[in-house]
Amino acid sequence: MSTDLYLEDEAHGDMWSLLLGDSCTRLAELATGSVDLSVCSPPFDSLYTYSPSARDLGNSATRGEFLDHYGYVIAEQLRVTKPGRVACVHVQQVATKKAVDGYSGLTDFRGDVIRAFQGAGWLFHGEVTVWKDPQAQSIRTKAHALAFQTKNRDSAGTRPALADYLLKFVKPGDNAVPIPHHATRGEVTNDDWIEWASPIWFDRTDGGTVGGEQLAPVWLDIKETRTLNVRAGREHADERHICPLQLDFIERCIRLWSNPGETVLTPFAGIGSEVFVARKLGRRGVGVELKPSYWRTAVDNLRRLDAELDTPALLDLDGAAAFS
Repeated sequence: MSTDLYLEDEAHGDMWSLLLGDSCTRLAELATGSVDLSVCSPPFDSLYTYSPSARDLGNSATRGEFLDHYGYVIAEQLRVTKPGRVACVHVQQVATKKAVDGYSGLTDFRGDVIRAFQGAGWLFHGEVTVWKDPQAQSIRTKAHALAFQTKNRDSAGTRPALADYLLKFVKPGDNAVPIPHHATRGEVTNDDWIEWASPIWFDRTDGGTVGGEQLAPVWLDIKETRTLNVRAGREHADERHICPLQLDFIERCIRLWSNPGETVLTPFAGIGSEVFVARKLGRRGVGVELKPSYWRTAVDNLRRLDAELDTPALLDLDGAAAFS
């Protein structure tokens, strides 16, 4: 593994800041109790390779090493977050590899993250399952356990698709500034909450049904393909993994658990999705990203958004996928 030259930089715009560098060190620059909400999708252990840097959590040799490394970030998130406020973490269970682990199965990455946050002092407050299309996942990941061929040959080797999870953590203490939502005119109406309080968020790709049966309770509008465009984040001949978090997922967390004008942090900014949505929704976004090409793409995305928001015709979030 390379220890590529470590770089630090920063860029700022209208209600956003993006810091280039390692979250383990750069989060220390933020004032204690300065963050109202954090939203992030950390590396899923060593499932994907994002960069060759030894500082990259995705390059951990073992799960224990990953959790030790990630623990520094979790502790800093707790320090900078205001009492009574929320951290939203996007995770997925991690499949084993027969060639590496000796068997095909799953490891409880979700549970390890929950225990890591609790060990750092966070309160585990809730979770949501985000539905994933099994056919799309089978095509994208080439997972044998999802393949028709496996089912037809020996169905004992099959398993369901892997869902995503939103894990909600709260910093102990009383929340000094309430987050009120008017029943009919707020950012989250009572009708929104009837849907959003469901423990499953569902990507409605075919009228909200699977096999003709209505799924309930569900969240119906987390679109797996609605993300910022990743192309500009790739380096020449770069085969590293880029997986921006769905904009609907981010938007819902920010609307539910922060007020306009408050500060939203992501310690794994990637190409800037969380900061982008925070800025679009009238919050101040702060992000930290280790990889220079991702950071540059994030800066470009936020500067374009600033330019769009300075014009009379405001950019709708649905236009975010056009950024490249």
